[in-house]
Amino acid sequence: MADVTMNNVEQSYGETNDAQKNVFDLGAFVGDLTIEEDVSSDEISLEGLQQELEECKNDDVVANILSKGAKLREYTKGVENNLQKVELDSIQDYIRESDNLVSLHDQIRECDSILSQMETLLGGFQAEIGSISSDIKTLQEKSMDMGLKLKNRKVAESKLAKFVEDIIVPPRMVDIIVDGEVNDEYMRTLEILSKKLKFVEVDPMVKASKALKDVQPELEKLRQKAVSKVFDFIVQKLYALRKPKTNIQILQQSVLLKYKYVVSFLKEHGNEVYTEVRGAYIDTMNKVLSAHFRAYILALEKLQLDIATSSDLIGVEARITGLFLRGREPLKNRSAVFALGERIKILKEIDEPALIPHIAEASSSKYPYEVLFRSLHKLLMDTATSEYHFCDDFFVEESMFYEIFAGPFAVIDEHFNSILQNCYDAIGSMLMIRIIHQHQLIMSRRRIPCLDLYLDKVNISLWPRFKMVFDMHLNSLRNANVRTLWEDDVHPHYVMRRYAEFTASLIRLNVEYGDGQLELNLERLRMAVDDLLIKLAKIFPKTKLQIVFLINNYDMTISVLKEASPDVGKIQMHFEELLKSNTALFVEELLLEHFSDLIKFVKTRASEDPSSGSEKAIAVGEVEPLVKDFGSRWKAAIELMHKDVITSFSNLLCGMEILRAALTQLLLYYTRLTDCIKRIVGGSSLNKDLVSISSIMYEIRKYSRTF
Repeated sequence: MADVTMNNVEQSYGETNDAQKNVFDLGAFVGDLTIEEDVSSDEISLEGLQQELEECKNDDVVANILSKGAKLREYTKGVENNLQKVELDSIQDYIRESDNLVSLHDQIRECDSILSQMETLLGGFQAEIGSISSDIKTLQEKSMDMGLKLKNRKVAESKLAKFVEDIIVPPRMVDIIVDGEVNDEYMRTLEILSKKLKFVEVDPMVKASKALKDVQPELEKLRQKAVSKVFDFIVQKLYALRKPKTNIQILQQSVLLKYKYVVSFLKEHGNEVYTEVRGAYIDTMNKVLSAHFRAYILALEKLQLDIATSSDLIGVEARITGLFLRGREPLKNRSAVFALGERIKILKEIDEPALIPHIAEASSSKYPYEVLFRSLHKLLMDTATSEYHFCDDFFVEESMFYEIFAGPFAVIDEHFNSILQNCYDAIGSMLMIRIIHQHQLIMSRRRIPCLDLYLDKVNISLWPRFKMVFDMHLNSLRNANVRTLWEDDVHPHYVMRRYAEFTASLIRLNVEYGDGQLELNLERLRMAVDDLLIKLAKIFPKTKLQIVFLINNYDMTISVLKEASPDVGKIQMHFEELLKSNTALFVEELLLEHFSDLIKFVKTRASEDPSSGSEKAIAVGEVEPLVKDFGSRWKAAIELMHKDVITSFSNLLCGMEILRAALTQLLLYYTRLTDCIKRIVGGSSLNKDLVSISSIMYEIRKYSRTF
């Protein structure tokens, strides 16, 4: 090892000497060239020298050379000597570390040997790992293949299991279908049987399977047995509906609906039997409901209060007997022929429960037909709603409703047509029209359309009957015998009272509906009663009595119409205008009766100018009798006017207004007379006989307070 080290050192030293020989000799390369020779050369350009010196002045070595002014050759030799010294020092360092280097060399050779062995070992491992990787890849491919086969087998097993489950007929299912009672478990078994039947009928692959040939006969036997059994069961339940006093709705909801799957099963797997069940239910319910409605109608007919007959018309004469002295209607059950009264309450009770006939009969209560009409149709709506929902839930057939209710509709139509043919109650007819409208709204809110056609038909049949009865009232006014109707009485006539109550009733029933056709008919009726009233008034011998008669009738009519509607309608405005014009006529007649000379003078002469100098100038002597006559009896005349008004007019408030109007008009006439006297020459002589305006005003206020 020492020899090797020495050889290396010698070799290194020899290489060092060779390196010294190859050192670049700057002096040999430059030669004896001096700075002066470079400067004096014509080929050397000194351009930019100053700039380069400026850039290098900061370099320590260059600055040191320039400052010392040393020759380049000498500096080069100094550098070479320094390098040789450093090289010798470096060789000595290597010599001192030679032992360590030898040791390091040995260690490296040992490591190289060990690494060579490891390389051989790892090479073997690599070959083995390559073989293992190939095996793993092979195993992975086999695993994937086995996984795919397993997946396919599971899918096949699943499908096969489902097929077996769907097509197999368990013994338990057979026992339940054949021997079991129809209950919840039976219903669940029916559902399983239904799925199996659908499975073998729908899937084409199942139809081609050999298993089906073994199972299908058994399934068909089970289907027939199930259909037969549930048919007998459901028909028995349906016949229970025919028992007397059976609550149909409770039986439907609590019993039949529990077995609605039975009907679904029959519809899917026994259509012919389902048709029989459907027909049996329709027949049963048709008869049961028809009988119920027929019995209810018979019970209601016992509660009916007859309101009007064909002779109960506005313009028909009222036969007076006994104590009825002024043409008043006789006291009878037909008091509501023309007046609505409490009958309108039925529209507020529209959704109340139907009448219970035996309870009403026990209390001896009687009702107008519209009350019975509402109860009958309330029962119809509730029954129809319940039956419509049941048909939809149980049979899933809404159309069945119309077949079931063909019988009840026929029973109700027969009854209603017989009532309608003998109905002469126009107010009752209008109430029924409004009731039908409210019932249509109720059914609309329930979202049940099954009664739409029926209610429309009833409404359509009511309007012509109402129009016919209304025209009878209208013709009774147009064709009335005036001589027979006339009575020597200026108080409101019973025909006019009938008209007012009848019109007010119809107006009140039209407030929320605004029926233009009804308003037109009422206008026709108003024109007819106007003509009749004028004819009756003309029979009175005196104009004053005619006017009083008209005023009393107009005032009464207005009062009745005001109660019917808060809004002033066309008819009310018409009678108010007539009242106003006739009041003005009566005031003139009343004043002429007591102050005819004064009024005649004021109207003909009071507007003349006494100072005009004409031959017919007003003289004091012409006016003096009028002044003295008025002064002597004006209070007595007013008292007579007061008594006349009190006895002439039924309505004291109306009489008060008329008397006030008469006294006000009298004051105006007298004021014009006093103004005329002031313009007459010598008229001041009559001042002592004139009544002061304040006195007349006081008297007017006094009579105003007496009412």
